[in-house]
Amino acid sequence: MYSQHFGLRELPFGITPDTSYFFTSAQSQEALNTLLVAARSGEGFIKITGEVGTGKTLLCRKFLATLGEGFVTAYIPNPYLEPRTLMLALADELEVKLERDVDQHQMLKSITHRLMELAGEGKQVILCLDEAQAIPIESLEALRLLTNLETEKRKLLQIVLFGQPELNRHLEVDSIRQLAQRITFHYHMGALSRDDLDFYLAHRLRVAGFTGSRLFTQAAVKRLFAASKGIPRLVNIVAHKSLMLAYGEGRQQVDRKHVAIAAQDTVGTPGGGSGAGLRWPWLAAAAAVLMAVGSVAWAVLK
Repeated sequence: MYSQHFGLRELPFGITPDTSYFFTSAQSQEALNTLLVAARSGEGFIKITGEVGTGKTLLCRKFLATLGEGFVTAYIPNPYLEPRTLMLALADELEVKLERDVDQHQMLKSITHRLMELAGEGKQVILCLDEAQAIPIESLEALRLLTNLETEKRKLLQIVLFGQPELNRHLEVDSIRQLAQRITFHYHMGALSRDDLDFYLAHRLRVAGFTGSRLFTQAAVKRLFAASKGIPRLVNIVAHKSLMLAYGEGRQQVDRKHVAIAAQDTVGTPGGGSGAGLRWPWLAAAAAVLMAVGSVAWAVLK
C-alpha cells in the first residue's frame, strides 16, 4: 500500500492490539501501574473501564506481557457466557483436564485443585476478562465465589475486569453488591489530550519505521483531534485513511484536507460515515493496475 512511499516497514495505524505500539502517555502508564501494583499485592478484583476505542484491550495485553514469571495468566476475550461455560473456559485456560460430562461440583473441585497446585509452586493466577460489561449477573456471582478461595497469605485467583462504563452500572445490581465491594483497585481510561496526540502519532510512526521529521502537519493534527476527540481507535482509522489519500496524490506529507476527507468517510466522527466511496477514485485506478498485473501473471503461468 503506502508503506514504501512514506519509508515505513509496516502500516502504523492498525486497529489490532499490538503491544509493540503501546503508547506510554501519563494516563496509560498510570493505568498499567495500577494493574501491576494491584496484581502484586494479591487483590481479588481489579476493574478497568473506558469508552469504546480507548485502548482497554491493548492495555490488557500489555499488562499480561509485563507480568513476570511468578504469574500464571488466563485471558477470556468474550465472557458473554453462562456460569458453567465460563468455568469451562477458565479450566481450559488453566490446562485443567476434565471429563466430557463433568458435573459442576467436580469441575469446581478440579479448578480449585489446580489453583492450589499453582499456589504451591509460588505462582499467582490472574484471570483477565475483556468486554466485561457483557458478563451475565449469574456468571459474575460465580466468579466472586471463586475468589473466596485463598491461602493464609493471599487469594488463589485474582480477576481483572476490562469493560465499558456500562460495567459500573452492571455492578450496582443489588444481588452482586458483595462483588462490587471487593474491587479495591480501579481505573477509568479517557481519550488522548491534544498534546498527547502529537506524541502518539510520532510514536506509532517511529515503531513502524518512519525516520523523517513530520509526516502530519500541525493543521492535520488539529483536524484529526477535532474529528477523533482523542479516541485512539478513531485516531488510527482516520490517520490510516489520511495516509492513503496523501499517497494517492503522490504527496509526502498529510495535510488538513486529507484528514478532513478521511474523517468525513469515517463512522463515529462528527458528520462522518456519509457518502463513502465517492472520495477514493484513485483506489479504483490502483485496483485496475493490480488486476492488470494479475492478468499478465496468469497469462505467463498458462
